[in-house]
Amino acid sequence: MEQAHVHLPLERLAALEIGPLGATIALFAPIATVCEEIAVFAYLGPEWRLLGMRHVPSGLADAVTISLREIVTDALAFDCLAVVMAHNHPSGDPTPSNADYAFTRRLAYALDLVGVRLFDHLVIACDGCESFRQRGLL
Repeated sequence: MEQAHVHLPLERLAALEIGPLGATIALFAPIATVCEEIAVFAYLGPEWRLLGMRHVPSGLADAVTISLREIVTDALAFDCLAVVMAHNHPSGDPTPSNADYAFTRRLAYALDLVGVRLFDHLVIACDGCESFRQRGLL
């Protein structure tokens, strides 16, 4: 099983700001080539400062199980203002599935209940990246 790793010195990680779509995609790009679906959540503070991340591997090539409770709990623990979610499609096609749309709606609603914004959901694949924000869905 292949794993994605992003190697950043701690001082750079603490100062990393997420904002423009290109920078956000660069943060998540390493998951494009992972052979199993993996979801990654970035928890953001004021001025798009990266407060923390969660990686959720699946062990499967076509699905990942994500606990809304864990994501909301993390958001509250980090006292974040926004979350960016990304997951890969090992098939290479970044087109969001019906399950991707349904999960995004549920996650946005759950985060909104605690005052946190789902800023974007990116689907990353070898053939490109799709942004729910760019599609006007967030």
